[in-house]
Order: sequence, then C-alpha cells, then structure tokens
Amino acid sequence: MDESKQKILNALGYLVRQRRTELGISQEELGLRANLDRTYISGVERGVRNPSLTALVSLADGLGISVSVLLSDLEEKAVTQNEKKQGYS
Repeated sequence: MDESKQKILNALGYLVRQRRTELGISQEELGLRANLDRTYISGVERGVRNPSLTALVSLADGLGISVSVLLSDLEEKAVTQNEKKQGYS
C-alpha cells in the first residue's frame, strides 16, 4: 500500500479511537453498536483494515455521528498532517 493511503487509514483509526474513548466505550461495545467484530474495530483503529463504505456507515452509527462528519474530520486530519509534513505549522 502506498504511503498516502496508509496515512489516511492511520488518520481514520485515530479518529475512530478518539471518538470511541470520548464516549467511554470499549472496542467490544463499539463492535456491538456497529454490528462489527471487536477485532475488526481494532484493525481499523490500528490502520491495518481498509473499511468498506458500508463498514464506515456502521462505524459512524456506532459512534453516534454521521458518516459525513467522520469523513469531514478525516479530510481535516489529512490536510493537517500534510501541512505538518510540508512545514506549514
């Protein structure tokens, strides 16, 4: 996998973990809410799983946010990371 795709997966994982911990729920609880296995949640959070669109919708539902909010946050995080890499911050 190329570096830019991996950075996106890492950013997504960070955002999922951040929101999950804000809610005070475990990976297992998120899995139950999203109808996904705990090991899948773990893989997403570690950036080793590339979730499908339907899985993203399930994750967002489980986190109590819309998929558009999740993707907007992801885009914002990716831009911030790119700016740091280029020395803008």
